[in-house]
Amino acid sequence: MHLLRDTLSDASPRLLLVEDNPILRHLLGTILTGNGYRVRTASDGRTALAQMDIEVPDVLISDLYMPGMSGFELLPLVKLGFPQVHVIAMSSAFSGVAVPDGVVAHSFYEKATDIRNLLGLIDNRPLASRVA
Repeated sequence: MHLLRDTLSDASPRLLLVEDNPILRHLLGTILTGNGYRVRTASDGRTALAQMDIEVPDVLISDLYMPGMSGFELLPLVKLGFPQVHVIAMSSAFSGVAVPDGVVAHSFYEKATDIRNLLGLIDNRPLASRVA
């Protein structure tokens, strides 16, 4: 895991961050960009799907509770339509590191916990999801 990368490169993972809270979306986007990831953001599931039709990310990080299309609705669609995308669900409604029951995701990040946990989930995803 790296806390700061010196430069962006074509090998940097492409992330799509889906979060309805604009302050948290901006903050996480800034932190992830500062750590060398190529980050795009979306405010809900519908916007995320539209962005995925333009460019498929390597990693999707999605809040679970959002108005419009929630993460609970988005994640199964991503799994079916974009199985190569590594999916990280996030929420403050669940605690721990295990993916909550009923959530279609490879891993889980508890919001407002150590950002290094999220960076580790991105960097330590299975090799198969790193080669698209």
